[in-house]
Amino acid sequence: MASIFTRIIQGEIPGRIIWRDAHCVVMLDIRPLRRGHVLVVPVDEVDRWTDLAEETAGRCFHVAHVLGRAQQEAFGPVRVGLMVAGFEVPHAHIHVVPIDSMADLNFSNADPDADPADLDLVADALRATLRSHGHDSVT
Repeated sequence: MASIFTRIIQGEIPGRIIWRDAHCVVMLDIRPLRRGHVLVVPVDEVDRWTDLAEETAGRCFHVAHVLGRAQQEAFGPVRVGLMVAGFEVPHAHIHVVPIDSMADLNFSNADPDADPADLDLVADALRATLRSHGHDSVT
């Protein structure tokens, strides 16, 4: 059975995708650790990030870097955290999270009831920032 990420990538279920290229997509996390939390997900459904093709892994980390810069500009956090945990969904993904402290990377603090309207605003802000820097993979 396809992972929830594959189903979102294929358009079977809705998701707030803000970036799509041949190797990966970026979507907002619906249970964000912090406002602006995104997931960089390879298109290919591979469980462990260490099993990704080197080219795909490299592309995903490059896109995470691009998104981190956009988050820094759009939301002004102290830092942007990067995390690969891999226990939530059996499909490799990178968490890119605007943070002000290490406590902001604690999954027990995820927002289970994020406001859909705010998630839309966050997606729009990231898209606008990415477009202003000339990125053409923005959805």
